[in-house]
Amino acid sequence: MAEAIARREISSREAVEACLERMTAVNPRLNAVTVDLGEQALSAADHADAAVSRGDALGSLHGVPVSIKENVDQAGCATTNGVVAFRDVLAREDSPVVANLRAAGAVIIGRTNTPAFSFRLDTENELRGRTFSPWSERHTPGGSSGGAAASVAVGITPIGHGNDIAGSIRYPAYCCGLVGLRPSFGRVPAFNPSATAERSMSSQLLSVQGPLARTVRDVRLALEAMARRDARDPWWVPVPLEGGPRPRQVALVTEPEDLAGAGLHPTVADALGRAAGWLEDAGYEIVEVRTPGFTRAMELWLAMQMPEIRLYLWPVIEQYGDAGINRAMGLMIDAYPEEDGVAYMKALAERARVVREWQRFFERVPLVLAPVCTQPVYERGFDLESGERTAGLWRECVTLTAVPVLGVPGLAVPTGVVDGLPVGVQILAPRFREDLCLAAGEAIEARAAMAPRPPIDVAW
Repeated sequence: MAEAIARREISSREAVEACLERMTAVNPRLNAVTVDLGEQALSAADHADAAVSRGDALGSLHGVPVSIKENVDQAGCATTNGVVAFRDVLAREDSPVVANLRAAGAVIIGRTNTPAFSFRLDTENELRGRTFSPWSERHTPGGSSGGAAASVAVGITPIGHGNDIAGSIRYPAYCCGLVGLRPSFGRVPAFNPSATAERSMSSQLLSVQGPLARTVRDVRLALEAMARRDARDPWWVPVPLEGGPRPRQVALVTEPEDLAGAGLHPTVADALGRAAGWLEDAGYEIVEVRTPGFTRAMELWLAMQMPEIRLYLWPVIEQYGDAGINRAMGLMIDAYPEEDGVAYMKALAERARVVREWQRFFERVPLVLAPVCTQPVYERGFDLESGERTAGLWRECVTLTAVPVLGVPGLAVPTGVVDGLPVGVQILAPRFREDLCLAAGEAIEARAAMAPRPPIDVAW
């Protein structure tokens, strides 16, 4: 689309109008895009077309429609974070990821739904309502970037913005049959100017911004745009997007002891096996070696996050949260008993040891093939059942929390459709080697024939 706009084969206005028409046709059934910015987008598209006519230098996403999740600042829009009480918290300036997408020439056509406080793996809130999966009315589109994932899956935009502190890009990508990249910590700058205080310590270390798209190529393009420097983020690191040689050894993770005791569902085990075979067909070597595993990293995520949630987030959820987030977070609070501050400090310190183990492993084997989740896509309401079920699902989703602790890139890539629902795998690489993830993802994508297409135009 960007190339066609630059060559004047299509105009940005035509591209935006096509996306807005698609949104009008399918979004009422999905509730994925919660703020329609069509009028502003058409004006921005006209400015983009004028720049093409003048022969101006064009950004990599010049004139391309994108969406922004409702939990980052976008000038003139409310950063609602899915909360009724925040519906009028208008941002006065763009967050870095929004500014970078604009600088690349992207045209923002809408804002996408997120669960209240962006802290569920399902997407529903009292302010905007539920986002439905384009695959099944009974199943979740994932969370917290469920609105972004659902909208991209049905072609409302080619690229959606998301963020990931515990799988919020990778899990919606998995649920909706998309490619979703959690970049390395420090790769994409982040900051919300409307925030009244800095984020808690581990939240600063675990949360990243990233893209969702229907192809690896589009994710790569979006990453390049998002990763531009912004001085407002002290954690941003000026590392090239291409890391040099591309070794092709891959470790496959399937053992329950490496996955917090969670056994692989046959559907997920089959997806991993097929992906491994496809990588071998593409010239990769599947190495029979044990990784350091994800279990301890998951435990450290909980040991770092839960004290901060209790201290900073839980009181605000109790005051402003809706029934869904109060229930989901309350079950997490019950499932993980409170510990003293010494345990929290020890967890922050031990993270260095676990990261070190993984860095040394990546020196020997630079790629890891692992599940996004050990189970197929969950039905709606899966996180509201009981404390025991909540603890169980976080074990089943062990890589969603472990990867943020490690700070490495994780790419969710679809492998096909089973029983009417998408299934996929996750590729990990050393920190700042997103290029390795993307290259391996393209190898899988090419052999999976095509990105799965949801049956949105067929009545559920």
